[in-house]
Amino acid sequence: MTQPPLKATIIPVTPLQQNCTLFWCTATNRAAVVDPGSDLPRIKDAIAQAGVTVEKILLTHGHLDHCGGAAELARDLSVPIEGPHEADRFWIARLDDDSRQWGVPAEVFEPNRWLDDGQQVTVGDLTLDVYLCPGHTPGHVVFHHPASKLAIVGDVIFQGSVGRTDFPMSDPQALITSIVTKLWPLGDDTVFLPGHGGVSSFGRERASNPFVGDAALGR
Repeated sequence: MTQPPLKATIIPVTPLQQNCTLFWCTATNRAAVVDPGSDLPRIKDAIAQAGVTVEKILLTHGHLDHCGGAAELARDLSVPIEGPHEADRFWIARLDDDSRQWGVPAEVFEPNRWLDDGQQVTVGDLTLDVYLCPGHTPGHVVFHHPASKLAIVGDVIFQGSVGRTDFPMSDPQALITSIVTKLWPLGDDTVFLPGHGGVSSFGRERASNPFVGDAALGR
């Protein structure tokens, strides 16, 4: 049986149970940590258990529970940070204030690379496509590995729900447009790892999601 090109594990972090994701290239054992919100010892334990070498940190967006631990982890592992889109600079700049408010350790940082729609990120021999999906935040990005039919979607869409749009700079119509025009075309059989809750697929959500399913949108 052939080895899949990509493997991933979810590490719940922060009091908000955010799904930090560790994924790696099985050909090279090179890995990326997506959205290290906090609880770095737990993330480091998962890295050690997987026996992989982390080469970068990827961020879907700038909210505290997704990127609060990014700066410290990047220093500890001597790796760069890529993402989100620069439109989320507003959120990263206020990490200190949000840290005090929520009691989650965080540190303001500057990513080594801001990401934009249509770009790609590499991890080992893997290449993932970047999709700008604003709505939850203006600079939210999604990572998609076509060969694995896998997407890491942050807080754009969840199993049976969608990302909140009651934050500063959120936009509910932009969120729906992002899902329908960027994510649905990736295919019903594409599985996605969300920022909170259980794993689902775009097909399952099109069939049943009460916010953006085909029936809900009259499609």
